[in-house]
Amino acid sequence: MSQSLRTVVTMEELFSARNSLPGTVGLVPTMGYLHEGHISLVRRARAECDHVVTSIFVNPTQFGPAEDLEKYPRDIENDTRLLENAGAELVWTPTVKEMYPDNFQTWVEVEKLTKPLEGAMRPGHFRGVSTIVAKLFNAVRPDKAYFGQKDAQQAAVIRQMTRDLNYPIEIVVCPIIREPDGLAMSSRNTYLDSKQRQAAIVLFRALTQARKSFENGNRDAESLRKIVKSVIEEEALAQVQYVSCADYDTLTELDTINRKALLSLAVYFGKTRLIDNFILG
Repeated sequence: MSQSLRTVVTMEELFSARNSLPGTVGLVPTMGYLHEGHISLVRRARAECDHVVTSIFVNPTQFGPAEDLEKYPRDIENDTRLLENAGAELVWTPTVKEMYPDNFQTWVEVEKLTKPLEGAMRPGHFRGVSTIVAKLFNAVRPDKAYFGQKDAQQAAVIRQMTRDLNYPIEIVVCPIIREPDGLAMSSRNTYLDSKQRQAAIVLFRALTQARKSFENGNRDAESLRKIVKSVIEEEALAQVQYVSCADYDTLTELDTINRKALLSLAVYFGKTRLIDNFILG
């Protein structure tokens, strides 16, 4: 059943609304331009908590100088309709000034986990992510917080931060939601032209092929990386940035897969950069 959705902007409005919610609260942080992936998190929170709070904030500190902050798609009207239908009760849409007032100078940094993969390609990105999520946690005080598996390194960084800073919050990582042809849902998919969109299916195909090899007993991480790369390289429009097969929790690259592993990649189609991953084991 859809509840009426209340929108708050300032910290004061949020505190007042949060204090009126008895029982357990689930938080779904988003940057807006919502799709079925985000909405699946809201539904999961709805099923597990008494109340669902969402945030919509395009966080400037996690974008690099050459990245698409200004171009990042926004559609607050559609977002609020989707959230209301999915059963969220409260959406917080703070301004940049609200989150980063003048003379802001305190940052939350998770050290080792942010070095490889996305961290190596997007310096400073995770400092922005962990700082904003810590601020959301402090303000909303949720019992559970919901994140998507598509941003696997982000989920690992947030799990680490939550442990290290003793947040009494359970981090729930939910499965990737995919288009019918396998492409992971992402707000950035809207940047793809029709040829690139067709070509992007190669990511799912490459990961699937490597997983089949793993299921047939292949435990050699380098061999799985090579399978992913060779499938992607057959697609002329795809430019591989990295392919990784790493420990699920520490993100250290593996030689042999003898524990839960994350097979992940970042690939460009024109100027659009897509990420995807499978969990092995």
